[in-house]
Amino acid sequence: MLKLVQKFLQINRYSDIKNEFKDLFLSHPNYPSLFAITDSFDLLSVENAAVRVSKEQIEDLPSNFLAYFKDELILVEKIKSGVRITTSKKGSQKLSYDKFLLDWNGVIVAIEPNNVVARDNLKIEYNWLKYFLPLALVAGLSFYYNHFDWFSASFLVTSVLGLIVSIFIVQERWGVKNTVISKFCNLSSNSSCHSVISFNDDIANRWLSFSDFPLIFFSSSIIAILVQPLSSAVFVGFLSLLAIPVIVCSIWIQKFEIQKWCIMCLAISFLILVQSIVWFSSDLFTLSFSFNEIFPYVFSLLLLIPIWAAVKVMIRKMLDNENSLKELKKFKRNYSLLNFLSKKVKYTKGFEDLRGLTFGNKNAGVRLSIILSPSCGHCYKTFQEAFDLVLKFPDKIFLNVLFNINPENNDNPYKAVVERLLTINRTTPGKTVEAISDWYIKRMIYKKWLKKWNVDSVSMMINQEIQKQYDWCSTNNFNYTPIKIVNERLFPNEYELNELKYFLNDFVEEVQVLEKIA
Repeated sequence: MLKLVQKFLQINRYSDIKNEFKDLFLSHPNYPSLFAITDSFDLLSVENAAVRVSKEQIEDLPSNFLAYFKDELILVEKIKSGVRITTSKKGSQKLSYDKFLLDWNGVIVAIEPNNVVARDNLKIEYNWLKYFLPLALVAGLSFYYNHFDWFSASFLVTSVLGLIVSIFIVQERWGVKNTVISKFCNLSSNSSCHSVISFNDDIANRWLSFSDFPLIFFSSSIIAILVQPLSSAVFVGFLSLLAIPVIVCSIWIQKFEIQKWCIMCLAISFLILVQSIVWFSSDLFTLSFSFNEIFPYVFSLLLLIPIWAAVKVMIRKMLDNENSLKELKKFKRNYSLLNFLSKKVKYTKGFEDLRGLTFGNKNAGVRLSIILSPSCGHCYKTFQEAFDLVLKFPDKIFLNVLFNINPENNDNPYKAVVERLLTINRTTPGKTVEAISDWYIKRMIYKKWLKKWNVDSVSMMINQEIQKQYDWCSTNNFNYTPIKIVNERLFPNEYELNELKYFLNDFVEEVQVLEKIA
């Protein structure tokens, strides 16, 4: 389902947020529901609609959309003769309108196409180039200093192909899905790469497993052939012939024990068989090798085994940590948990009368108030996160910035910052954003900030407002900063303020329910 929605995003030119969607979707408490998809779209500011339409409106629908077909979420793309549907299990197929309408329940998810051209493809190409260039350089030097005939070249090509397939096998073993490979691995009901590769799972945690052997074999072959082409190719052919009993055993296990075929395993078997046939039928067929002839391969093998064993442990830990993090995020994104940890502000009287610096939609369902101090180090991050939320969700969040500073303490030099911010907000509100950003985001030096944001005088009204905010904080025993309040409830310290974005729809729904009751 994830790959399907990511493809949907890519078609609509949202390639740059595919990974962000993956993170939000997999960690959503309602994963893998339709609400998890639309809620993740909302968090990414992708305009979307999940609606039920009549089947007669099929021709009026967008050129592509998600739909439920035979109780399965699919991607639908309209074409001249009907529709092309893409499913998670069977891939793409073309259907006429009549056949599609027969099993479609009328539910669709549509999004507004992105008008900003993403540069994601360029980044992907650059990343591939970054890894390809060193290998190309080494291969180029080898071709320059060594002589490659058809024999050694054929072994190099088959070894490179074998290495590519071996990487896909390791990815499948670790659960890293690849859309293209998944299609090949599920060509029929009798094929399942995962079932074969995961066979004998009890040895999976050893430092080397069966799925690692093709990777090490072909990697060592490539290095050895690049160093010493002809003799190394002959030795690789000899090893391929020795591996034929293993191939036969693998095919027997797939046929009779697992009763499933692994396309990638069969591809590896085919490449090894080709290498053994080429070696056996050539004039270079021999069963005796000198130390100099086998040294490049043995050296490569001894070099790669410990490196791969160490890298494998690191990657495994990284994947385990990533899975644990997803589960933790899913746990934290439970609105009931957030609600349980949120505490009501004890004394709310007079809170609505406090006049701070306000940003966003005043009619928004989420009213976020942050109480800061100009000298508080943590307040910089809090304001940055709060302001970013307003910028990203201007219609859903109303931000009110208040201050907790004693107006009678004239020895506090930062009192002047609050006085000037409130004065600027009252006299020239158009400059409020720049003034507060200079202090909390750009972290401008104190004297430089005062010089830039000089005011003629501070009115008595401003001093009274500072006093009111200070007194209200004192009444609630708020003798610290920052303080984060969402809809008159304290935002839990167990959450980062930027995680508020996960619960925007929940807060809005809660407000709507309370309004109906009232």
